[in-house]
Amino acid sequence: MATLGSGMVAPNPLVGAVLVNHSRIIGEGYHAVYGQAHAEVNCLASVAPEDRKLIKESTLYVSLEPCTHYGKTPPCTDLIIREGIPKVFVGNIDPFPAVNGRGLARLANSGVETKSGILEREGAELNKRFFTFYNHRRPYVILKWAQTGNGRISSQDGSRLHITGPVVNRIVHKWRAEESAILVGTRTATTDDPRLTVRFWRGNNPIRIVIDLKLKLNKILKIFDNESKTLIINYYENKSHLNLTFIKIEKGREVIPQILEILFEMKIQSLIVEGGRHTLQAFIDFGIWDEARTLTNHEIVSDGIGAPALINCKKYFDETIGTTTIEFFRNLGGEIEPN
Repeated sequence: MATLGSGMVAPNPLVGAVLVNHSRIIGEGYHAVYGQAHAEVNCLASVAPEDRKLIKESTLYVSLEPCTHYGKTPPCTDLIIREGIPKVFVGNIDPFPAVNGRGLARLANSGVETKSGILEREGAELNKRFFTFYNHRRPYVILKWAQTGNGRISSQDGSRLHITGPVVNRIVHKWRAEESAILVGTRTATTDDPRLTVRFWRGNNPIRIVIDLKLKLNKILKIFDNESKTLIINYYENKSHLNLTFIKIEKGREVIPQILEILFEMKIQSLIVEGGRHTLQAFIDFGIWDEARTLTNHEIVSDGIGAPALINCKKYFDETIGTTTIEFFRNLGGEIEPN
């Protein structure tokens, strides 16, 4: 149930809740939209009038520890106590500093029986973005590229190769809708002129981030169209106009760590990096990545620029759609292990 909020709740976590009375589900809910009701609130609101008398003898199962602070909405712990729910079982402790065990402690101090660590690994996978953000103080980083059957991502002159088809393109746009931001380097912005938006899937556009250190990009490129919020990482200026923000970073410091520091301060919890090769390889070489998603069209062969080289990783998913194989890899230096 929690996954139904994908792409809609960041920077909040994905949370689902189920209320059970003697093996019968009498309520269920999930956090659907950032700033709106949490999973526990929606779960209790779903209980039918004739079943409300059963709440005080039911067990609440929640994928993440209930909050105990005032944010966009009141604390869920107060609602649970007020409704008289006697037992609350959760998957994971919430790493957000304002919660982080305080929710369960407040429930226990009010006489509620609590238990945590149920399906803990699955819960960590569900909220890998949220957990990475607070545990490592950076966004969850996904690398993505398409390559030919012989491992090339562009033509010899750097021009764009159309490697994937309409079905796979829809999958890629679904991935974009699930992340908070999307990043490319200067060369990709110039040669591919991408829009970096969600057009073939329903969802929000990610924040567009372009590395243009020397401000060389032509303003007629699509990334300057103000269609969605866009950050231009550069060495020279800080300024904003409409949906476009220029962010100055320091010369003499490594670029990638600086970008991730900025995104952490902006509360951007996840980032999908779509190129080019130099930018993708920089993330790999720094070891600052969590997943890599490759799309290989086995029917296309090119003598162009080679794909990035993954190191210290393990494949945990693959699927073939038509002539294209989709593979997911996990950085073995990360905290989240595949199921």
